[in-house]
Amino acid sequence: MARVLIVDDSPTETHKMSTILDKHGHQVLTAGSGEEGVATAKAELPDVVLMDIVMPGLNGFQATRQLSKNASTSHIPVIIVTTKDQETDRLWGQRQGAKGYLTKPVNDAVLMNAINEVLA
Repeated sequence: MARVLIVDDSPTETHKMSTILDKHGHQVLTAGSGEEGVATAKAELPDVVLMDIVMPGLNGFQATRQLSKNASTSHIPVIIVTTKDQETDRLWGQRQGAKGYLTKPVNDAVLMNAINEVLA
């Protein structure tokens, strides 16, 4: 199955998503900040990245932009998973290079469909 990097500063959200991914047989990598997420993505080259937006330091939009503009990580699809539910946030996420946008709380089916879609 896929190697999925979760970039989220909330241990609770990371645990929730990890549990869903584990249950579906995916290998989970985690990062607690945007900076750590970018570094982990460059080092591990996961199949997909689940990116929170609101984080201290490098936010999810900035981290997504760095991944999508970097030659070694630009092929990795980023799905933004956030509490921000405005259309402007969705559009800005797409402009930064995100391939998907989910709003928390995210359920199993929605998360797995989004991952399967970007990996297809």
